[in-house]
Amino acid sequence: MKVKYFEDIDTVSVELSDSAVLETKELNENIYIDVDSDGRVVRLTIEHAKATSGKLNFSYETVAE
Repeated sequence: MKVKYFEDIDTVSVELSDSAVLETKELNENIYIDVDSDGRVVRLTIEHAKATSGKLNFSYETVAE
């Protein structure tokens, strides 16, 4: 998984796989998902990320099964 923040356009991109994108679907005016030919999410794009949230902190937690 790759997470990128593009400060100049205030956009976050979360890349879940390197599969080829078949289609981009708009969830709302700021959130888009790219899906592959099997309907799996390849990438999530959040526009106006910092402006919408008021901050941009990133953390993650790995939870054991």
